[in-house]
Amino acid sequence: MIKPDPSLVLPDSLGRVHFVGIGGSGMSGIARMLHARGHTVTGSDRSDSAAVRALRELGITVTIGHDASNVGEADTLVVTGALWLENAEYQEALRRGMPVLHRSQALGWLVRGERLISVAGAHGKSTTTAMLVTALRALERDPSFVNGAVIQAAGTSAAWGDGELFVVEADESDGSFLLYDTSIGIVTNIDTDHLDHYGSADALAEAFLTFASSVREFVVLSADDPATVRLRSALGERVRVLTFGEAADADVRLLEASTEGDMRFRVSVDGVEAHGSLAVPGRHNALNAAGAIAVLVGLGVAVGDAAASLDGFSGTQRRFESHGLADGVRLYDDYAHHPTEVAAALQTARSVADGGRVIAIHQPHLYSRTQAMAHEFAEVYERDADHTVVLDVHGAREDPIPGVTGALVVEGFSDQGKVDYRPDWSRAADRIAEIARPGDIVMTLSCGDVYRIIPQVRAALELRASGAVEP
Repeated sequence: MIKPDPSLVLPDSLGRVHFVGIGGSGMSGIARMLHARGHTVTGSDRSDSAAVRALRELGITVTIGHDASNVGEADTLVVTGALWLENAEYQEALRRGMPVLHRSQALGWLVRGERLISVAGAHGKSTTTAMLVTALRALERDPSFVNGAVIQAAGTSAAWGDGELFVVEADESDGSFLLYDTSIGIVTNIDTDHLDHYGSADALAEAFLTFASSVREFVVLSADDPATVRLRSALGERVRVLTFGEAADADVRLLEASTEGDMRFRVSVDGVEAHGSLAVPGRHNALNAAGAIAVLVGLGVAVGDAAASLDGFSGTQRRFESHGLADGVRLYDDYAHHPTEVAAALQTARSVADGGRVIAIHQPHLYSRTQAMAHEFAEVYERDADHTVVLDVHGAREDPIPGVTGALVVEGFSDQGKVDYRPDWSRAADRIAEIARPGDIVMTLSCGDVYRIIPQVRAALELRASGAVEP
């Protein structure tokens, strides 16, 4: 794993830029932004994807597979944190003495001098970022933005705008959210994760304190999350703070949220109430909306206008994203990769299941997270899903840890009849076809590549529908 070097002085000019891992959600957005500003951009990735194809349509050359020759005549290399140190293109850049920027540093170069809104937190960053972009566009503020997921209404994860604001999803996983000169910050929540980087929960909390202390205008914090409440106390009077949530003392208080279908909610600010609606379900999304509204209120927008600017918000890709029907079974994908996120996703699925069962396909992400949280994942899936099929670990940036497989999650189930371990994806899809019934929801959950199993699940269900396989 490559981490950003905070001592690195960013160059005045990047020249021709080559991205290693250009198809990643954050990388592709930054590449798109540089291309739009006239930079010659090239890239490589280990596999083809929709993001790669979209970049090629813009005229960006993307090579599948990694080789030193791909670096070509580039002046600057941009790398994803998930890159192996032995990567041939990374090693070629080191050999040449080229500037090598971590993804977050390339983003930092892009936002220099901008009035930056940084959205941080353990859960809900991409959705809250998308909400802010959607709202500011509706309010004719036309922000620039770089998000970790494609915003459905915008059709992209990144774009330049004509307004004064620049909205970014600020990643805490490797400390890179501390690299930005943030004007306005928001911390959606803080949860114990990424201890492979921080080493302890105290160090993680200290990083969020550093982030919140460094904002130049104001910071928005959850009034419900215990860790952000402690953060608020630690901040004292160092910075202006606005809070949001269901707590009685929240500056933007969520008073009501529907629990079925599309989300309708009611908030209040200083006794003034406002109603809003979202085209995405889930109580957690009403809380995300309250956080976005708090940012807008801090910017001087009336609460009624702020709530109305979110009407019809349609979400982001890979956040409770529908993939249609197959033999009467509804297929969804979600990016959830932490027990708290999994619980929210499954509870949202339950709210729209309309009597159908919720069947989960869990792809554990990272060996370290699986080792540390296998039993927590098992508890959540056993409680909130009717049945779970567990795949093997998506290691991403990590080397395997002996004995750490998806079987660890399975072993944590008290009722072994509610879970199957199927590391072979074909067998996993066949198992789904055996147990799913019309009206059920089948949902993949992980920030890995689990969404790629959906065509196999669809094929297995359609084969069943043809009569070749008994349900």
